[in-house]
Amino acid sequence: MRTMTSDITPKPINWSVLKTLFPYLLEFRARIALAVACLVLAKLASVGLPFILKYIVDDLDAQGASELLTLPLGLLLAYGVVRFSNVLFGELRDTLFGRVTERAMRRVGLTVFRHLHALDLDFHLNRRTGGLSRDIERGTNGISFLLRFMVFNILPTLLEVGMVIGLLLWNYDVWFALIVAVSVAAYVGFSVLATEWRLVFIREANQAESASSTRAIDSLLNYETVKYFTNEGFEADNYDQNLASWEQARRKNRLSLFALNGGQSLIIAAAMTAAMVLAAVQVTNGRMTIGDFVLINAFMMQVFMPLNFLGFVYREMKGAMTNIENMFALMAVRPKVADNADAAGLAVTAGEIAFRDVRFGYNDSREIIRGVSFTVPAKQKVAIVGSSGAGKSTLFKLLFRFYDVTGGEISIDGQPIRDVSQNSLRRQIGVVPQDTVLFNTSIFENVRYGRLDARDDEVWQAIRLAYLADFIAELPDKEHTLVGERGLKLSGGEKQRVSIARALLKHPPIMVFDEATSSLDSRSEKIILQAMRDISHQQTTLVIAHRLSTIMDADRIIVLDSGQVAEQGTHGELLAWGGLYAHLWSVQQQEGLGRPAPAV
Repeated sequence: MRTMTSDITPKPINWSVLKTLFPYLLEFRARIALAVACLVLAKLASVGLPFILKYIVDDLDAQGASELLTLPLGLLLAYGVVRFSNVLFGELRDTLFGRVTERAMRRVGLTVFRHLHALDLDFHLNRRTGGLSRDIERGTNGISFLLRFMVFNILPTLLEVGMVIGLLLWNYDVWFALIVAVSVAAYVGFSVLATEWRLVFIREANQAESASSTRAIDSLLNYETVKYFTNEGFEADNYDQNLASWEQARRKNRLSLFALNGGQSLIIAAAMTAAMVLAAVQVTNGRMTIGDFVLINAFMMQVFMPLNFLGFVYREMKGAMTNIENMFALMAVRPKVADNADAAGLAVTAGEIAFRDVRFGYNDSREIIRGVSFTVPAKQKVAIVGSSGAGKSTLFKLLFRFYDVTGGEISIDGQPIRDVSQNSLRRQIGVVPQDTVLFNTSIFENVRYGRLDARDDEVWQAIRLAYLADFIAELPDKEHTLVGERGLKLSGGEKQRVSIARALLKHPPIMVFDEATSSLDSRSEKIILQAMRDISHQQTTLVIAHRLSTIMDADRIIVLDSGQVAEQGTHGELLAWGGLYAHLWSVQQQEGLGRPAPAV
């Protein structure tokens, strides 16, 4: 089992990443202004409450026990109105800003999703789907936290603390303001230092959670492979190791949180006690009234209640920023395959494909394609064959611009594909891959995925052309039958026919079949070969094949060997030459893999 080696040392927060959030906030300027107004009114009401309480207590104390029937009704009503206003304006603020937060999460999530789809194939081949999804989820939740609490709670709380210190300094002894100032500084300083110390444990817990999630998803996606080799115990042991790491990281996180909360509580208790002792002494000396004592107590509680919340917000903000770092790291990844700034749309008039001295390697140490040149004439069927590792599928990936060539040029109707946009290029090419992966929805919707705006009758036409209609008619739910995750409820041949129907519905001028019959039985192969023959008369067709019997009718066959074109010609010509193709044919005949193509 490969261990996690990511650096978990706490790092300074890169606050510049928050600049990307501003455009999402500006979408609701009026709503934000109203939320700020409600915030200010709520804080004014909060600061006014202790003064109303002071006057109520002083009024009751001045009347004495014999005059309690004459209550300060106006002050009591004012107290109730102000307290209700404090809560009401706070709730209005949260309600108004809630939509801003939710919309920002939606916009950011969509931006990340689109960015991931814009990245190149190499990134997605090396990704860890489970960990990636958790990074995105935690990142968007972290943005929600920052928008809700940092912008509308941290700064207002500090403002309220400043107002309280000013009022205490103006109306009472300087020592009260000094107690509040010192305790706030001590609280914030301790919270910052302790949070920086425990951030490493937060990172450990997050990484352990991502590792366990990735392992679980990877194992479940490969459910069949696990069953083939009866490795359920091995998978469970690996998953348990990841969970054990997560458990240990969570324990460290919990103990460090206990230390942080304990220190914060000690500072609050010390400050409250000092302020109340000082107030009690001044009441005894006649320098303050009972109402003043109550006001000091209320102000101290009012300061430390949001201050305690401020400590929570800071802790969570550090964790949120840790999560946002990972998500924005994804946004910082630049695709290796990118359109030129002046990229035009591909205009296909005939559909001729030309490879000219094409070179490519997945890394600098090994070149896979070495000077390949050939032409696929318009409306003809050309097959590419060769032994495993010869570079057949790599040529398709280069044509589709999953990768860019490192040398030479690929063009369609004379237009170099590097000079046109990827979107326009891929719209002109229909693909039937070797491993067809379907969405977990109905057969009909999987076919419609080839062209989302297609009418139902057009979808049915594609189904019939792919010889899929009879199979659908036999199903209990007909075209509404669910195919299961990745199409696991269908056989290989059935999935291939769905893939062909989907490609036909796209109606592209160029079709590519990448090992489309390599793992099919004779009956399924016969059906798919007939569909391929029907297509090849209408579109330029490029067939990448291992089984030579499936491409005997090709107009031209390109034989690759070690990334180079070894031979090219028709099936009969290549056999007559007695070269590499003839050798491959002989070997497949002997192995029973090259059975003659079914008569159609």
